[in-house]
Order: sequence, then structure tokens, then C-alpha cells
Amino acid sequence: MADLVVIAYDTEQRASEVRAELLKMAGEYLVEIEDAVIAIHKQDGKVKLRQMHALTAAGAVGGGFWGVFIGLLFLHPLLGLVAGASAGAAAGAMSDVGINDNFMKELAEKLTKGTSALFVLCSKMTSERVLERLKGSGGHLMQTSLSHEDEERLRKVIGDT
Repeated sequence: MADLVVIAYDTEQRASEVRAELLKMAGEYLVEIEDAVIAIHKQDGKVKLRQMHALTAAGAVGGGFWGVFIGLLFLHPLLGLVAGASAGAAAGAMSDVGINDNFMKELAEKLTKGTSALFVLCSKMTSERVLERLKGSGGHLMQTSLSHEDEERLRKVIGDT
């Protein structure tokens, strides 16, 4: 089962640093990250999501490949590339994997303007080693699906009192 953790930070840069550290730990097989998104509440009041996966670009590449392939069959590979890439990009932009975008935007709207939040959906965590590496990372725990005990341990580790 995956757990959701949302931590608010004073700056987008700090949220990016913590996400980079978590992704590094994922590379070391200490945690399995399904999604890690940074939500920024901009000064103008809008919320921007910095996704971990660029679905629009991936859709364009995949669509372009299939478009060229089908275009070759009908002797119009360039037309197939354009149509396939466009369709793939549109499909990628409309896709949503991991954490629900609307949920993240609604929660991020509660942030102070100019701050950010890190949304992490993770599973299979070596908790002691992960918590040790997150020690003193700062932030304020906004929401979590962790048990009460694990939530308290995380609060203490990041310095959220």
C-alpha cells in the first residue's frame, strides 16, 4: 500500500532539494516513489504543479513514433509524424498518473503565496534510513496517510513542532 505525505516549505527551492534527496534514496532502493510533485502557490495566486513525469513530452514522442509508422504504411511519414505527435501530446497532457492534480491544487491553494508543498506518494520504505536522511530538512507536515506513530516520527525528524 502506498502512503501520501504532503510537506509545506517556505521556498520552491527547498521543496526541490528534498524531492531530489528522496529520488536519490529511491535510486538506492531505500524507498519506492510512485509520484513526487511540487506545488507552488505563486504570488499572483495561481498554483503551478511541477510533475515528476513529463507526460506531454512522453506522449508526443510515443505518438510521433506511431504516427511515422502508420504514415509509412500510407506513404506519408511526415504527415503521420505531425498528426501522431500532436495526438500523443494531447493525450499526455490529459493523462494523470499518481496523485490527483485537482487534489494537489486545492491543497496548495491553502499555502501562503510564494511558498510550496511537496507531495510524495511512496511505498516500500526503509523508514529508519529514510528518516535519518530527512533529519532537519524543515517544512510543515500538511497531510499524510501514515499511522499516528509514523506521522509523529516524521514531524520530529523534519523539525515540525
